[in-house]
Amino acid sequence: MSQHAVETFGIDDFPAVGKTPAFSVAPETPADIPAREALLDRAMGPKRRRKSSEKLRRGRLPAEGLAFVARAADGSLIGTVRLWNVRLGHGGSPALLLGPLSVEPSLKSMGVGKALMQHAIAEAGRLGHGAILLVGDAPYYARFGFSAEKTDRLAMPGPYEKERFLALELVDGALNGAQGVLEPAGRKISLAA
Repeated sequence: MSQHAVETFGIDDFPAVGKTPAFSVAPETPADIPAREALLDRAMGPKRRRKSSEKLRRGRLPAEGLAFVARAADGSLIGTVRLWNVRLGHGGSPALLLGPLSVEPSLKSMGVGKALMQHAIAEAGRLGHGAILLVGDAPYYARFGFSAEKTDRLAMPGPYEKERFLALELVDGALNGAQGVLEPAGRKISLAA
């Protein structure tokens, strides 16, 4: 699926849920940023800006073509996920850092996060990326293939819970031999007007 495509989901896509609202997943646009920031504040609170992952995102733009939103049928933003370019240790191989994944609190457990994750992983693979890392709830992310199996020699740049540092190889062996502290990479935010 191309980054410009929109995937539409509804109750038939998540039959076990039963109350899933119709929604679509689409590329994030600059107009989405205020609504995304408000959603992140509601869903994650003010401490979200102090996480280790934020050190890797600060001053950077998301990886090209890898920032997505979920919109309800009325057009309101109900979910978001972004992936960021990182390096696996000093001078190491490129990879992606996923996060934050967030869903409107009243719509949790209705398939929105699942759809965002599936779309983001598929697009990252289609674009040729080798691996995705994240810090998150292992039981939730295991359903998408993430585990701590290949993160034992990698670290985040600040405090984090080691058992929550997870990875998914999109290309077999992409994390073989990877070691060191993740470093930011990719496009920087331009301050020029």
